[in-house]
Amino acid sequence: MIVAQKKQLLATAVKAAHAAGDIMRRNRLASKKINEATQRDIKLELDVRCQRKIESILIRAHPEIGILGEEENAGDIETELRWVVDPIDGTVNFTYGIPHACVSIALQQRLAKRNEYGDDYETVVGAVFDPFTDELWTAIRGQAAKLNGKKIRVNDGGLREALLSIGFAKDKKTMEYMMPYFSKLALKIRKPRMMGSATLALTYVASGRFHGYIESKVNLWDIAAGGLIIECAGGEFWRMPRKKGDYTYAVIASNGQIRKQIERVCGPLDPDDVLN
Repeated sequence: MIVAQKKQLLATAVKAAHAAGDIMRRNRLASKKINEATQRDIKLELDVRCQRKIESILIRAHPEIGILGEEENAGDIETELRWVVDPIDGTVNFTYGIPHACVSIALQQRLAKRNEYGDDYETVVGAVFDPFTDELWTAIRGQAAKLNGKKIRVNDGGLREALLSIGFAKDKKTMEYMMPYFSKLALKIRKPRMMGSATLALTYVASGRFHGYIESKVNLWDIAAGGLIIECAGGEFWRMPRKKGDYTYAVIASNGQIRKQIERVCGPLDPDDVLN
């Protein structure tokens, strides 16, 4: 795929992200209809509405590309190209009127052979939009990541001075698995952070605000765009698929040295330990 095509596809992703973000911003303080709720997660009617808005823009511009989405899929998602969409990452925050949530849209291309992480697809274009701060992160593979059009780079600091985002998934097993990581790392770093959006955790690492982000179970649509943005900002997006076909990963995103320091403190992040 040539650079001009990638730029055109990125422009489409940005247009769709802004459209969904506008819906989020207008409804931040509005009463929200809950479609489904568990103790640790909420699904809103607005999740679906934002996804449909994104789909309408992506399909109108590129009807040949399927969409793998958190709320639903559209078209064939096993073709050469596919969009990966999270219409609202940080839905629980958004439900309670907390302005820390975003739209994430990635374009993935099928690989000729699996990469070192076991991926069949790699992200080639990524856009993340936070409508509450009016911040737009963008990346095209092979080029510098940008925040509102300006180049960004990961923080090269070590673990001792780190702001580290530690994520806890929705099920009991993964929460219990991450507790020792939290208790051990909290004593070794400057401050832990749990802000409620995996995608924004990734973009904050890419921007140098956080030094790293770690989570033992996170969905592809939460990390596809943000992971590319980190790599294009000079960072390391280490991940390991948890189970073939369920689109979940264990993730450590950082400047690279942080992951090695985390492993010295806590041992390697191993999703097999969570599954067993």
